[in-house]
Amino acid sequence: MTRILAIETVGRTGSIALAENERLVVQHVLSSEQRMTQNLAPGIRDLLAANGWQPGEVELVAVAIGPGSFTGLRCGVTTAKVLAYATGADVVGIDALAALAQQAPEDCQQLATVLDAQRKQLFAATHGRDEDGLMQLRGATEIVDAEAWLASLKPGQVVAGPVLDKLKPRLPEGVVALPKQYRHPRAAGVAALAWRRYQAGQRDDVWQLVPDYVRPSAAEEKRSGAIPG
Repeated sequence: MTRILAIETVGRTGSIALAENERLVVQHVLSSEQRMTQNLAPGIRDLLAANGWQPGEVELVAVAIGPGSFTGLRCGVTTAKVLAYATGADVVGIDALAALAQQAPEDCQQLATVLDAQRKQLFAATHGRDEDGLMQLRGATEIVDAEAWLASLKPGQVVAGPVLDKLKPRLPEGVVALPKQYRHPRAAGVAALAWRRYQAGQRDDVWQLVPDYVRPSAAEEKRSGAIPG
């Protein structure tokens, strides 16, 4: 039985979870009233203690590596690497949009996933179920203008993502937004995908694992001249 600690710090409200193989033990959504840097480590400590787990018993640390909030991703990935190094656990990084798609109801066959990229843009990807019923990425993750993404949707499409909390009223007629409990990437989805990778013999190097921001930060783009000063 492999004990898994999963970390998701993609947006304002991160989450953590414990799992044993494919079985979710518990998931906890972190409070949005504190900064991620303040409540992530204490939250992990308390969740482990509440479930009778010692840190050294964690064999796999799973973490969402992006896309998402720059600050949140740095905090989550750094915490995962420190934990893995300190305990000798393996570490696996998981795409946040893939984790979001993993959580979709079983009757959802195709899913358009989106996360807020700021500047009126979205991180967008499309997923579909394979012959084994598993959600797989169809094409690459893109950065698209929110208006263009909304205009591209067709009746019958199913969409998910926390940004839909504000975009849902603008969805074209016939486009279906998954209910709120499926709209946010959570640690449970990260744990499930990490277990799948782990079973396949895949691991990430604790020294090489970094957040996948998909694009440079505003400060980096400003320095490069991509954004006028």
